[in-house]
Amino acid sequence: MPSFALASDALSVLGEVDVSAKTVERRAKAIGTARCDERDAETDAYLALPLTERKGTPAGVAAPDLAVVQMDGGRLQVFDRSADGDEAAAEKKSGRFWREDKVGLLVSMTSGRHVADPCPAIPAHFLQPARIERLLREIKANAAAAGDDPSPSDTAVSPHAGGRSAAEYEPPAVGVRTVVATTQDAHRFGEMVAAAAWRRGFYGSGRRAFLGDGSNANWGVWERHFSNFTPVVDFIHALTYVYQGAMAGRSVADGWPSYAAWIAALWAGDVAAVIAGLDARQAEVGEPDESDGESSPRRQVAAALGYVRNQQRRMRYAEYRRDGLPVTSCHVESAIKRVNRRVKGTEKFWSPDGAEAILQLRADLLSETDPLDAFWARRATQATGERRHRRTATEAMAA
Repeated sequence: MPSFALASDALSVLGEVDVSAKTVERRAKAIGTARCDERDAETDAYLALPLTERKGTPAGVAAPDLAVVQMDGGRLQVFDRSADGDEAAAEKKSGRFWREDKVGLLVSMTSGRHVADPCPAIPAHFLQPARIERLLREIKANAAAAGDDPSPSDTAVSPHAGGRSAAEYEPPAVGVRTVVATTQDAHRFGEMVAAAAWRRGFYGSGRRAFLGDGSNANWGVWERHFSNFTPVVDFIHALTYVYQGAMAGRSVADGWPSYAAWIAALWAGDVAAVIAGLDARQAEVGEPDESDGESSPRRQVAAALGYVRNQQRRMRYAEYRRDGLPVTSCHVESAIKRVNRRVKGTEKFWSPDGAEAILQLRADLLSETDPLDAFWARRATQATGERRHRRTATEAMAA
């Protein structure tokens, strides 16, 4: 893969060590697989604990004042060489190599509590048409670049795109980050994130928050492992649906007043006003029927209304700001961008095992808890001097 060739070149130039790209690839997979084995063992050990211990704080670990868990998904291409040749060719032609990788971010934060909402008025940058249009275009571009089956969870945008005044809204300060990444299913991913949260002492924190978009997978993980964390739907994802519902079938000039009123109400946590406005708009355009395409105004308004109704209990934004909690998942979006720089590209195809290994290594490198330092220390004590990827002459003859 081109990325391994670049690593080989870097070793040659910076370290004056000649290592082939294939060797770099082989060693990366071996080390990543070893880290996956450790991660799985740690997760299983956590799951074997009594429930009272799983929801407590490990000995010697200090729980942060504010513990925040964020989840989202990215995309990468996986090519299973064991698949039938015709099947593999068909998958490549249709673009079905794209798979979802799941990323979790565990971050300690600091913030103050407030008697009243410290920012009751919607920040000005959410009411500037040009900036909102740019944000929406970026979201659509990121989703389209993900390959087939794009979804809003592939976006990676900042809620403060275009700038923010500190006087308008001051989010919690970020502390130490831990990243979890895998291609495994949502159930196992949730167990991994829960185990990582326990090791950080997150269950013992005085304030806890769980952020995600409207994906059922995210809230399934919350329900199974983080139900004692305050659930918060990412404000930016909610904004995109409100904007969609306001603008569907109307020009910007006609739709903007509705958007401005609804997004201000949402920021204040008045979800009932947003639902009422979308209900009225649905009555104007009519209910969708089978002949409507996905881009039809009736379907767009219905999608926005359904989203807000389904997520309303996780949209108490004024309350969250009073408690000093974050209201956007921008930090995990940023982590996904950094993961994607290594694993995502039209020229990058991973084997199933290789994808898991490289995601684990990338998560380790992005984690500020420095898990690789401990791994190398353990590895040094276990070294035997054998080159295990080479067979002895006797083994080669036996084979």
